[in-house]
Amino acid sequence: MTSSLLFNVTTFAYLISMLLFFAFLASRTKVLGTAGMLAAYAGLLAQTVAIGLRWKESYDLGVGHAPLSNLYESVVFFAWTIVLIYALLDIKYRYRVIGAFVMPFALLGMAWAQLGLNTGIEPLVPALQSNWLLYHVITCFLGYAAFAVACGISIMYLIKAACESGGECSSGGIMAMFPPIKVLDDLNYRAIMVGFPLLTLGIITGAAWANYAWGTYWSWDPKETWSLIVWFVYAAFLHARFTRGWVGKRAAWLSIIGFAATIFCYLGVNLFLSGLHSYGGGK
Repeated sequence: MTSSLLFNVTTFAYLISMLLFFAFLASRTKVLGTAGMLAAYAGLLAQTVAIGLRWKESYDLGVGHAPLSNLYESVVFFAWTIVLIYALLDIKYRYRVIGAFVMPFALLGMAWAQLGLNTGIEPLVPALQSNWLLYHVITCFLGYAAFAVACGISIMYLIKAACESGGECSSGGIMAMFPPIKVLDDLNYRAIMVGFPLLTLGIITGAAWANYAWGTYWSWDPKETWSLIVWFVYAAFLHARFTRGWVGKRAAWLSIIGFAATIFCYLGVNLFLSGLHSYGGGK
């Protein structure tokens, strides 16, 4: 059994999970929602084992590092954190329909990683040879994953709010599967309240890592600049909610904008801009 095979199994499991959630949304058959969640759990388990195997394989090759060092490994880890955060949300709230709006993010990540990126295990560049790699990447991606879940919930909120404002929601239609909009708004807020401190820790550990690697805590590298932009977007979300009572559509749109900025910070900067983090772009 190799990590590559298990990652393929993971991708297939996430595909099945997403399709089951779509079928659950369309048919309102609870057993399909349960099956979709079980498929997501199975994929999460397979991916966890695969990440561990890839870590072992790197040591077997004499490279010996955590599988978090290049674009392929980071995309795989991002998909894993998304499903992990969603699984924790499901355990607490049991709103299975949210899976139809979250699992596509994980599936897209895994499919792109498996089909479009270099999957080879390579030695770490000198700047990555530090324990700060683990602290920084794990905190950042857990924060990103919470924002991804918040984005999916915000999309649900906007769909249901538009339906209700247009008077088109029937008691037995698809919208009946959605949680109440107040619940969706609260879940969006809760997800961001999880992601924001994690992102903050990610920026702090990144600054400490930068000082270790390059002798300066902050250099206004494009990745650092965009991380700060993302931080300000979500700080604005929380500030507006606490001081001005921003809820509903404005909060949902700000959550979606924040996740778009997050994706650009993660992928756009790596792929299109040069800087100290450009080592992650072509691998």
